[in-house]
Amino acid sequence: MAQPRDDRQKELFRPALEQIIDMGHPLVRLAGKIDWEFLDRRLGEVYKAGDGHPPLPIRLMAGLLILKHMHSLSDEALCARWVENPYFQYFCGEQVFRHELRFDRSSLTRWRQRLGEERLAALLQESLRVAHETGALATKDLERVAVDTTVQPKAIAHPTDARLTHKAIEKLAGFAKRERIPLRQSYLRVAKRAAIMVGRYTHAHQFKRAARELKFLRTRLGRLIRDINRKIEGDPALERRFAPLRSLAIKIRFQNHRQRGPKLYSLHAPEVECIGKGKARAPYEFGCKVSIATPVTQPEGGQFVLHAKALHGNPFDGHTLGPAVVDVQKNTGIEVKRIHVDKGYRGHNHPNKFRVWITGQVRRVTPTIKREMKRRAAIEPIIGHLKAEHRMGRNYLKGCDGDRINAVLAAVGFNFHLLLRWFAALLCALILALCRPTTNQKTA
Repeated sequence: MAQPRDDRQKELFRPALEQIIDMGHPLVRLAGKIDWEFLDRRLGEVYKAGDGHPPLPIRLMAGLLILKHMHSLSDEALCARWVENPYFQYFCGEQVFRHELRFDRSSLTRWRQRLGEERLAALLQESLRVAHETGALATKDLERVAVDTTVQPKAIAHPTDARLTHKAIEKLAGFAKRERIPLRQSYLRVAKRAAIMVGRYTHAHQFKRAARELKFLRTRLGRLIRDINRKIEGDPALERRFAPLRSLAIKIRFQNHRQRGPKLYSLHAPEVECIGKGKARAPYEFGCKVSIATPVTQPEGGQFVLHAKALHGNPFDGHTLGPAVVDVQKNTGIEVKRIHVDKGYRGHNHPNKFRVWITGQVRRVTPTIKREMKRRAAIEPIIGHLKAEHRMGRNYLKGCDGDRINAVLAAVGFNFHLLLRWFAALLCALILALCRPTTNQKTA
């Protein structure tokens, strides 16, 4: 069975990282608290028997994924920072400072796809374990939680009928060029002009002219689809390669902005959904729904994320509560006794309805529960931090799996960021405690 390569041996003429970095740095202390053997067992399940080049160490790849979302870095920026930052290298398990990358940037993509959401949840569980062990999270904080949903936007342009139709024409012409299929006409030049004119006429409120240009685009898209169908008829290989693009192009050809039911909003991300959140600044967002859970109390180390899961199909919020609570209990190992939600969860599916408290509820509300209900709103800024600082605000990962992976890793990055602050605060408290007796002696 292939084992991860581990060539991190001490070199004779190069000093160890432990000799050139501050061992009291929060990132160093955090690396010492993480149970890397647990992550080796959970993430090492992806290894398969057989010959071949040994894979990269699990600590290296797990550390890179944590650092990426902790500091909101792209894969390219992470590689650049890793080469120049000795603390990053120590966190990933290196023994001596390296002046070159020991991995390729594409390794991050392959590892994310190989691990998937279920195994990456081990990073979230480990962050909560470290927080509980160091005193940042208490058991009582895990028994009372707040649950809410938000939208994880996808990295797509704002969808319009003209833009989508023009993009479909470009994709079809590109497919025909790659496969050397002779077309009667590609329509690229006239389609580009028509797409521009749709925007200009709409801006000028000349909607009849805009509709005429849009009809022109749709007609040319239909001609392209039929032309390619005729040219590849009888060739099973070409028909099989053309089938996915043809199905998407046909959907775009016949959909309109007034139709009900599912629609296509992007060619490169067909899983994107239109979700209305009722916001004045952004009435509609394009992506997928994500369920988030945090403590409703005030933990010493901050509001850690206990659960993060992407949900496709735009489900009703109340129908997501039961699975969300089960996932929280799986991540923490503690039974949840009180759940605080907003009014969007009325009619929820949690089996124990007396443990769920909805905003505005009056019956059975004690002073303690009333204080906790006011604290439910603390989950809103946590969602804002996840989007603004930990890469949930615009998801660049591909497909439905990418949506689920990005949601979990954003929560992992947020939790480890709070742990860094917690270790820095503990170090400051220790220094103050050591300096206080000296100050008292001098004043005496």
